[in-house]
Amino acid sequence: MKKISALVILSFAFLFSLHAQVKVHKDMRTANWNLIGLRYEKQVEPLKWASIFPPELMALNNKVIELPGYIYPTKVGSKFSEFLLSIVPIESCPFCGTGDIPSMVEVKMASPLPFTEKPIKIKGKFVINNSGDNRSEFFLLGAIQVK
Repeated sequence: MKKISALVILSFAFLFSLHAQVKVHKDMRTANWNLIGLRYEKQVEPLKWASIFPPELMALNNKVIELPGYIYPTKVGSKFSEFLLSIVPIESCPFCGTGDIPSMVEVKMASPLPFTEKPIKIKGKFVINNSGDNRSEFFLLGAIQVK
């Protein structure tokens, strides 16, 4: 009887601990972010992989686009003219958990922005770096903040 009572109590405790999943951050996906997410890697020879940019994504190259997202500073400071932009907030590690790491865009602002943990929206010239070097694959150049 004690075992059954303990099992019932543990079952209720478990059920009460279950609750709906809390939305951790605002979903930043837009049509442009969805296109950026089309990039994939393909093995071109043993131990060598290359990024593949589908035609729909290449159509954005050298075009002015808007992207919402969160600032990921690349240097110490309170204002930034260069940073990474992600659809995932900095407090939600994009490298943790399951699934693919979301794409990030390297941003070069026309003038510095103060750091914020809140989402921002910026507009600039989108450039795809398909040279295969070790720099970022996506840039947003001459960017300005859109209100």
